[in-house]
Order: sequence, then structure tokens, then C-alpha cells
Amino acid sequence: MAEFFYEYGLFFLKSLTFVIAVVAIIMAIVAAAIKGRQVAGAASSGHIEIKKYNERLEDMQDVLTFSLMEPEARKQAEKDKKKTEKVEKKAARQAARKARKQRGSGETIVAEKTRPRLFVLDFDGDLRASEVDKLRREITALLTTATPEDEVMLRLESGGGMVTSYGLAASQLDRIRDRKVPLTICVDKVAASGGYMMACVADKLVAAPFAVLGSIGVVAQIPNFHRLLKELNIDFEMLTAGKYKRTLTLFGENTDEGRQKFIEDIERIHAQFKQYVAQRRPTLDIETVATGEIWSGQDTLDLNLADRLATSDQYMIDACEERDVLIVQYKARKHLMERLSLGVQNTIDGVLLRWFERLMKSRYSIG
Repeated sequence: MAEFFYEYGLFFLKSLTFVIAVVAIIMAIVAAAIKGRQVAGAASSGHIEIKKYNERLEDMQDVLTFSLMEPEARKQAEKDKKKTEKVEKKAARQAARKARKQRGSGETIVAEKTRPRLFVLDFDGDLRASEVDKLRREITALLTTATPEDEVMLRLESGGGMVTSYGLAASQLDRIRDRKVPLTICVDKVAASGGYMMACVADKLVAAPFAVLGSIGVVAQIPNFHRLLKELNIDFEMLTAGKYKRTLTLFGENTDEGRQKFIEDIERIHAQFKQYVAQRRPTLDIETVATGEIWSGQDTLDLNLADRLATSDQYMIDACEERDVLIVQYKARKHLMERLSLGVQNTIDGVLLRWFERLMKSRYSIG
């Protein structure tokens, strides 16, 4: 019996390896096929979507309220709600018709007083801050209409990554501050390193009680294969013009002078990072927090890394009482082959994640 399971397991692993290899090849072919199209149509291959969070919240409230009513009372309440919605839609159509008529006759349009708005954006960061292109488009769209009476909220999750990528992402948020539109950033899980570079731009920084903030530092690491190549009698030559064109390399012999220069480079970047944070959060003792450490909870308030402890959900719900909360999303147009490729990738990720979770549960289960 044991031999049977061994043979079956071996067959299963071989089959899984073959399937993954085939899928990887297909995905590579698909990626190569659509790469040119993506570059050519990048400027016009998407659109902005806006969803009103107030309506979503009201719908959830109605569902819960109606479900707790007696059948007759629920029927009457639903009828009253439909009647109210009909009246509101009629009033909106009349207002729009009146505005068009005034515009056509050249009359001055007197705008009705509207509620201020909260524009909600999302940024889920990876090492390359890949969503920065989506973010810049969303910011450009909302800045065409946002006023200082409105507010922008960014739901941010990022553990940091490449300096240049996160520098660009933070600079996009600076555009909002430059227009004098209040910016609130909410962190539910983590805003560390490059993530905190973005978070510090906020006029108001809201963090969940166990969200991790900080990691104001710079790290660089690189393997070196010089000794391995030497043992294999493989020569590697690298020619440069400029004393510090290459300081540390993968295959060349690294020197103490090169290491020292590399350290000076990352220390200079760290100094720029500290200056950027200190300018946007002047109450922060930058020398205390710029050690690469992370903090959460009350510590983030004590160190002025954050201004309030709350979740993004609660902040949006509270805002609904005074503002129209609008979720702004840029939706990139995906070609059929790209959607198929993404579907295959998500399927593989899901399978691997489920097996990993099962392994962890079996390893750390209680009882």
C-alpha cells in the first residue's frame, strides 16, 4: 500500500510539473503577443469609473432593515422607498433639463449648493509600485473637478520597493496637496519604507490599530559569483568609462573602495528620504524614526507617524454623513488573450496558495 501511494505521489508531481511548464510556455507566448498592443494602446485603452459609496451603504442598510420587518410592513416600506426614489429621479431630470435650457439661452446658471465630496482612491503596492500608472490617471481625472472644499482619500497598502518607483508615486500625491485639496491616507495593514514615503504626504494619516508604519531606511543587496567563476576557470571582463560607473557587480571582483562608494550612495538616498518625510510631517522627530524600524498602534501616534487610529471603512462611513463619497477607479482595457493569461495565472496562484494554507494548518493545528 505504501508503495502504491509513493508511485501515485511521484506520478502526481510529474504531471503537475508538466502542466506548470506547459502553462508557463503558453503565458510567455501570450505575453509576447500582446506586448506590442499594450505599448501602442497604453494611452487610450482604459476609462474612469465612479461609484457612489453612499448608495451602496444605503442599500446594505435597507436590506438589513427590511429583512427584520414583518412581511406586511416590509412590503409597505419597499413601496414607500420606490415612491421616494421616483420623486428624486424626477426632480433630478427637471434640474438637468432646466440647466440645459439655461445653457442654450445663454442665461447664467445658478448652481445649487451641493454637498462636498470625498474621492476615494486605492493603491496596492508591489516592489515596482506597478499601480502608479493607474494612480496618476485617477488623480488627473479627479483634479479636473475637485476643489479645496472636497477631500481625497487614498487606501494605501505597501511594504515598499524600488526608490524611483515609489518616489514617482509619492510625487503624484504631491499634486493633490499642491492644488490645496485635503488629502487623507488610510492604512489598514502596512505602509512601510516606500509605502510610508507615500503615506507621509497626507494632510491626515489614519492607521488601523495593528497597521505597520515606518521602515524609513534603504536596503540594497546583491550576490557575487566571482569566486565561483574563478574555480570554474571562467574569465569575466567588464569595461567602464567613469571611476564609479560600476561599484558592486554580480560577476566581477568587488573592492573595498567600490563597497564604500555603494554605501555612500544608499546613505545619500536615505538622507533624501528623511528630508522628504520631515518636510511633509514637520512634527516628526525624523532622527528617532529613520532607523529602519517599524511601529504599530499607539506607538505610531506617540511618534507622530500617524494622526488617528481607525480603519478605512469607518472613516468612509463617517464621511457619508457630510459628504458624497465617490470611489474613483481607472479600468484598463484588457484584450482577450490578456484576460485568458491573467485567468490562468490567478488559477495557479490560487492552487498554490490553498496547498500552502493546508500545509500551514496541518503544521500548526491545535488538538
